[in-house]
Amino acid sequence: MDPRRIDDRLSVSPQITAADVAELKRLGFRAIICNRPDGEGADQPTFDEIEAAAKAVGLATRYLPIASGIVLDGDADDFALALGELPGPVLAYCRSGTRSATLWSLSQAGRRPLPQILAAAKAAGYDMNGVARRIANGGRTPTDVADARYDILIVGAGAAGIAVAASLRARSETHSIAVIDPADIHYYQPGWTMVGGGVFEPQITARTMGSLIPDGVTWIKAAVAAFEPKDDAVILDGCRVVKYGRLVVCPGLKLDWGRVKGLEETLGRNGVTSNYRYDLAPYTWQLVQSLQRGRAIFTQPPMPIKCAGAPQKAMYLSADAWNRRGVLDDIDIHFCNAGGVLFGVKDYVPALMTYVSAYHASLDFFHNLVAVDGPARQATFEVKAPETEAKTVTMDFDFLHVCPPQTAPDFIRVSPLADAAGWVDVDQATLRHKTYDNIWSLGDVMNAPNAKTAAAARKQAPVVAENVIADIQSRSPAAQYDGYGSCPLTVERGKIVLAEFGYGGALKPSFPRWLIDGTKPSRLAWLLKERMLPPIYWKAMLRGREWLAKPEKIQAVPQPPKTAG
Repeated sequence: MDPRRIDDRLSVSPQITAADVAELKRLGFRAIICNRPDGEGADQPTFDEIEAAAKAVGLATRYLPIASGIVLDGDADDFALALGELPGPVLAYCRSGTRSATLWSLSQAGRRPLPQILAAAKAAGYDMNGVARRIANGGRTPTDVADARYDILIVGAGAAGIAVAASLRARSETHSIAVIDPADIHYYQPGWTMVGGGVFEPQITARTMGSLIPDGVTWIKAAVAAFEPKDDAVILDGCRVVKYGRLVVCPGLKLDWGRVKGLEETLGRNGVTSNYRYDLAPYTWQLVQSLQRGRAIFTQPPMPIKCAGAPQKAMYLSADAWNRRGVLDDIDIHFCNAGGVLFGVKDYVPALMTYVSAYHASLDFFHNLVAVDGPARQATFEVKAPETEAKTVTMDFDFLHVCPPQTAPDFIRVSPLADAAGWVDVDQATLRHKTYDNIWSLGDVMNAPNAKTAAAARKQAPVVAENVIADIQSRSPAAQYDGYGSCPLTVERGKIVLAEFGYGGALKPSFPRWLIDGTKPSRLAWLLKERMLPPIYWKAMLRGREWLAKPEKIQAVPQPPKTAG
């Protein structure tokens, strides 16, 4: 927790936790304003959790969520109104505090001299010069003058962003490269399934962001507000402008917890959990260990989602633990899938079905979770099979593992870079934007028809790096992506079905079949997942070492021989 004083009435802060609230009370704060929408980060507590902790110690609260970087004048008016209504002093928070500082700065325009606003924000550690430009330009942020410029600008420092930064740096030490990301912590998200299964401790999946940014790459610790591709510019939180020669977009996707009614209010209690959140994966294992009998439900929303196998991985590892404890026969397991198949690549389904049968799990297809009543332990599903009338079904539960609906981040969906569905619109082979020639995208946010996995990003990063450098050198695209993705399906503790596939479901095994047959459960594949993949992630992928990920060269199309005449 890091409260930063703006004036006598307001302090702003990066993200707080429920555990911080009692200390805020002790420090003399009387109210809290949350400016961060729920579900923006994988390690983020919901506002309901903060509000419950605040009520317990007598603090007032207000929820004024602002999409990352998108602060409207009306939002500033609402913020000023809340400041006037709430008892002071007030703490306002978002991911980094910048949105809250921006709201205050805009709300003070016309009430205080601009130098006084800038000085107060600067003393708290926030640069509001971009806001000053916006105020001076009647609410618009001009992009003709930049606060910084880089040859290559990367939006997002998740698996895809750091990997592509490292691959670019390995290819060129002469070009200026910057990565934009407001997060302090980087997560190895594929490890959270193992945390929820009692295999990994959560802390081994987290490292400080600063320790991972490649040498020679500038880290801009901010959120993106908007893209101005016609001006080769990105607008950041605080209305700062960064210009670029080439842009790589890879901010990941958004976990849309709020789309399921009642879910946010009960996450982390009442037997409701999810391995898709860092702080909840340990709760999954806690619930698995304590459950002796009853009904356990595992949900999967409509596609696309990151790691489509993760919802059923949670089921398999939980069922295996119950089986080892001798309580499996007393637990009624349901896998409620909004889709109509267990796994999208049919070659792996027979092996998975063997485990579904062994664990006596019921497959409830076309069941989309729409509401959760935590205290009542009830989950409501919309059931809509093809050519049938939709209906709702409510199921009691003792254990509920939820995979949340997922979308592109808000600032992507409203941008000129997005297709009709809100994803960054790229050529599926070169990963170059279909409209803007100096923009590329990779990872979960782009619209190529591949699985959204870290393994996919590992293959995509060298392709994008190769093609960006080729473009800088005035060459045609040099590398192509074949849709590769990998999903190590943890069917029991000690065995994995290693699904590897490309576009159209084509099998893309990395190892000879005599070593690992991906269509069958394998002990060696488990060792790969448990022992080898984490160090490969930290020490190879994020450092630009492209072991088993060398980019596939684009083959020149043979030209027909010229004929005389």
